Amino acid sequence: MDFLNGITLIANYIIIPGLTYGSQLALGALGITIIYTVLRFSNFAHGEFMSFGTMTSILLTWLFSNLGIKLGIFPTAILVLPIAILITIFYCLIIDKFVFKFYRQQKSKSVITLIVSIGVMFFSGGLIRFIIGPGDKNFFDGERFILKAKTFKALTGLNEGLAIKTTQGVTIILTILLVFLLFWFLNKTKTGKSMRAYSDNQELALLSGINPEKVVLITWIITGTLACVAGTLYGLDKSYKPFTYLHLVLPIFAAAIVGGVGNPVGAIIGGFVIAFSELFITFAYKKIFYYLLPYEIVPNGLLQILSTDYKIAVSFIILVLVLLIKPTGIYKGKVI
Repeated sequence: MDFLNGITLIANYIIIPGLTYGSQLALGALGITIIYTVLRFSNFAHGEFMSFGTMTSILLTWLFSNLGIKLGIFPTAILVLPIAILITIFYCLIIDKFVFKFYRQQKSKSVITLIVSIGVMFFSGGLIRFIIGPGDKNFFDGERFILKAKTFKALTGLNEGLAIKTTQGVTIILTILLVFLLFWFLNKTKTGKSMRAYSDNQELALLSGINPEKVVLITWIITGTLACVAGTLYGLDKSYKPFTYLHLVLPIFAAAIVGGVGNPVGAIIGGFVIAFSELFITFAYKKIFYYLLPYEIVPNGLLQILSTDYKIAVSFIILVLVLLIKPTGIYKGKVI
């Protein structure tokens, strides 16, 4: 029974949060990977694109709630998500038209476009804070739990409860659905195959009659969609604060690099590697050892490798180790 209590603790504080956070990072890393592979630059503004999508979802959620339009037990944000996605895509296309397109036409080096993306990041962050303010925003409504800890305890007779939040279930299901649709699009449709050809060899793709403007358009549509969904799911799960999304850039890039730069499958795996690493390293294991070891030999202290205050450092450490040991990431030399 004590063993099951220990397993329940791990599931409640590491496994389920890890799957949720990993899904959010995976979607963010996918957006960065698509831009890097097709348009050949690292988009440091992606975190703010996620923030812009979340802000749009929040404003639409407030509007729909005031009009009495809700989704019952599910968050209203899921109802407004398609509209928020369209607005985020429009914002990405506007940024591309007035900023990135110029440097693409000039055939600028990727490092220059990277620096430009940092400028876009600061501009977007300022615009978002001007519109919605810098403070915390809570836009969750509907049923809060799929499974409550109290219900789990009553069903199992265990001392520890297992709780699954509605936002966690929605995040995992939407991520699976979106990833499936993305891979189907890239591998089964003519447009997706054109994007893969363009990312592999731009000159040969142009000679084959592939329209580069169409490829760029579809790339930003996919990126805007991924950014809006990832940002909204993260905001629903952890509440929204604009500055938080600036800090998300590091774990998202770490996920993309750990998985293998330019590989969508690697981006997904990297997202879960970063998420679970952060949770395993910052979790306090004392209570688990209390269940698994005799009480007399349970060590003192929280048995925590790093405080949660250093959570962001975990991503940085993993990123440095990967760059030193295996710079190509998990999936070497693969692209879309």
